[in-house]
Amino acid sequence: MAGSISSYSTAKGRRYRVRYVKPDKSQTDKRGFKTKREAEVFLASVTVAKATGEYIDPALSRITVGQLAPVWLAGKKVLKPSSYDPLPRAWRNHVEPFWGHREIRSIVPSEVQAWLAGLASEKSASTSLRALGVLAGILDMAIADGRIKKNPARGLENRPKKPKKKAGRSYLSHQQLELLARCSARPTLVRVLGYTGLRWGEATALRARHVNQLKRRLHAEKNAVTVNGVVHEGELKSWEDRHVPYPAVLGAEIAALLDARRPNDLLFSNPDGGFLRRVENGTGWFEGAVSRAQKIDPTFPRITPHDLRHTAASLAVSAGANVKVLQLMLGHASAAETLDTYADLFDDDLESVAVKLDAAARAATFSPAWELALQTAG
Repeated sequence: MAGSISSYSTAKGRRYRVRYVKPDKSQTDKRGFKTKREAEVFLASVTVAKATGEYIDPALSRITVGQLAPVWLAGKKVLKPSSYDPLPRAWRNHVEPFWGHREIRSIVPSEVQAWLAGLASEKSASTSLRALGVLAGILDMAIADGRIKKNPARGLENRPKKPKKKAGRSYLSHQQLELLARCSARPTLVRVLGYTGLRWGEATALRARHVNQLKRRLHAEKNAVTVNGVVHEGELKSWEDRHVPYPAVLGAEIAALLDARRPNDLLFSNPDGGFLRRVENGTGWFEGAVSRAQKIDPTFPRITPHDLRHTAASLAVSAGANVKVLQLMLGHASAAETLDTYADLFDDDLESVAVKLDAAARAATFSPAWELALQTAG
């Protein structure tokens, strides 16, 4: 039996009840239909949904967003601390106050669109999109659990856009890099950052065992990141785990560091052997080194430790590195990412190709036999 329809009386008049069997063979009903036609349409939709596997038990979709959130957040704890930490904050500050009490079955896309627009008018695009991502992630889990069929937080129009990063960046020359190193209390770290392209977190997570002096390689295997004032050591993405070459000119000073360290000691550490912190308030050792360099060279740019990664890319390209080599050195996911990031470094290649082709064409000469053959053929 697909189901049955019966009528009953209320103070507001006759109403209709639909009884039907759920896929698990248990019986349920839905009442309150004003006309028999409405009841018949509902029963037909249930019958089709069961036949096509699209049926959703109403009891499952009555759960609220707030009831599902702890489960979803718990599943995200496998992420790196820097990736996980913003999620509970986004939930508490922006998602829970508006959506926590709502049953997931009651949410429609237009509501989510309006909420996102309101949030974006007060908060940054990054904050707004992170909050949307939390809500959408919770509802994705609800779909996977068979509680709803569609996610009203996906496929929205007019999403806030993050501002594009400024294309301009500073590249140091070899001389400027050396000046910065000599003005710094940590000259070896400055040179390593400027010649290998390691990210700050990758360089400060290096341990003595990560150095191969014979091949002059640094194994970027871990990442040190600060979250809420605490440094956490995490894994790198598969394509970021790499062996990066360093020039022979750094060999002696890296060897000197290794002489004073055991295999598991950090290569670059604070006085007590712990992780270095990057000071961002303009009073740290790196900012001090930049200020001293600018007093000696007024053209020296205002840079951050991450700009030394750009410097390494620039110096590598100047030394003849192609896009693929640069990708492997920097730990990018693809050569396309490398080219998109450093397209400006390869602009001169177009000109140099033409110059080299011209030189090769002018240098090309025919043998006497070829010259004779050409004259005979003419």
